[in-house]
Amino acid sequence: MERRRWWIAPSILGIALILALAWGYNEYRTKNELGVALENNYQRLFFDVKKHIENVQVNLSKAMLANSRDQNILLLSQIMNEAYFAQDKLAQMPITHAETAATEKFLNQAADYSYHLIQTHLAGKPITNEQMAALANLQQNSSAFNEELTKLQSELADKDFLFTALNAKQNKKIREANQKIFQTTLVNIEKNMAQTPELIYDGPFSDQTLNKKPKGLDNKDVSLEEARRKAREFFGANRVEEVESFEEGEHASEMRIPSYTFNLYPKNTSRELAVYMGVSKKGGHVLWMANPRPINANKISIEEAQRRALRYLEEKGFEDMEPNYYLKYDGGVLFNFVNTEDDVTIYPDLVKVKVALDNGEIVGFDASAYYMNHHDRDIDEPELTLEQARERIKTDFEINSSRLAIIPKGKNEILCYEFKGKYRGADYIVYINASTGHEEEILQLIHNENGTLTF
Repeated sequence: MERRRWWIAPSILGIALILALAWGYNEYRTKNELGVALENNYQRLFFDVKKHIENVQVNLSKAMLANSRDQNILLLSQIMNEAYFAQDKLAQMPITHAETAATEKFLNQAADYSYHLIQTHLAGKPITNEQMAALANLQQNSSAFNEELTKLQSELADKDFLFTALNAKQNKKIREANQKIFQTTLVNIEKNMAQTPELIYDGPFSDQTLNKKPKGLDNKDVSLEEARRKAREFFGANRVEEVESFEEGEHASEMRIPSYTFNLYPKNTSRELAVYMGVSKKGGHVLWMANPRPINANKISIEEAQRRALRYLEEKGFEDMEPNYYLKYDGGVLFNFVNTEDDVTIYPDLVKVKVALDNGEIVGFDASAYYMNHHDRDIDEPELTLEQARERIKTDFEINSSRLAIIPKGKNEILCYEFKGKYRGADYIVYINASTGHEEEILQLIHNENGTLTF
């Protein structure tokens, strides 16, 4: 009996040690797999951004040469889409909004100005010399952007650069070297992008509109530490191990809403999987949050994801929000929510929420547009009745629904009747000015298995 006791205890300890080693190895392997997956995702995003910018440059060159209206409309549509795609991928990179403020402005304006010129063509007006000069400048900036990205690509390959090193606690020298390579190139890109002359036109990303002051912020200045506290509370104080602030970039002052930016490190999570967040310097409002963690196999439905997104908004103090359209990509689904007031849909007050479809976690949030535009509105009574507005639409347009809505138009907001319906088998939305009866906007809806796009 004594001899049995003598070998039982060491055996139990040995088994426990083996199990501990196995568990530790499994954790190590899982961490490495997550790190590899995240690094691959960042590398893919970088090359996607580069490809989209190349396409913008090529199509801008072609648009300057094209002489037919139809060809110009086609090229300008491609420029618009490629610029939007580049901006979407850039926003997912592990870099601060302050460091890419001028670049984001350039991409927004390339897309928005292309759309403006498309409308000019459709109105039967030729492109003026001033507009052609603006296109030439956009083309030069896209060319400069591509040159810097090509240099960056080459240097990253030579230095065995890891994007995850930008927010990981690695060897200090490696981390500083990685940051120097990437940030130096970003500064060069930003300098080139910041040289774009002011574009004079009526659009949501025109310089006149971009320079307007946010309407939805409090006037109170918020300190860095107070913003840090708000970031922690927004994500969930009990879920956060550390909050690290970014250094402000050279062009931080060009941000539409000046803000502090942070890395949040969730508890029991690899340091590579930092969450990014921006908090406004006025009022301390969380403007955006991005959690770039890898998303596993889908387990929840779009309907359940939408319920979670709406509940999340209510918890964050966004009331009277209604879901608009959604887009499914990269394992998650991005919902657009708009504000409603007195049965009027207010499109400028937009909030985006991205939900991971593996467990329903909120992995993306963007209320920048909401805080730019939200204010107490005195909504006028429409001068036209619904029936009078309906008479302004083609008779063979099959209307499925109608309501009042406020839409952005350059610097202004316009109260319209919104008519959704079908025309020759395709889905459209037609906006009729509720005061003048003018046809303000027509959007085509493209539905597929990933959601709905508007053009």
